[in-house]
Amino acid sequence: MPSELPNRFLTPEDLVEMFELPSVETVYQWRRKRTGPRGFRVGRHLRFDPNDVRGWVDPQLGEAA
Repeated sequence: MPSELPNRFLTPEDLVEMFELPSVETVYQWRRKRTGPRGFRVGRHLRFDPNDVRGWVDPQLGEAA
C-alpha cells in the first residue's frame, strides 16, 4: 500500500488495487463481517475515507509484526 493515499474518497475498486485483492467481493465481505475499514454509502455507491483506511491498516501491520 502506498504511504500516501489519494486526497479523495476511495472506491471498493481502489481498495482492490491497493491491497491486491482477488475482487471487489472481498471488500464487500469485509463490510458484511465488519472486519475491513469503515465505509459509507453515497446513494448506492460505497466509499471509504482515506483516513479510515489508514486507521484500519496501521493495527493490521502491528498484528503482522
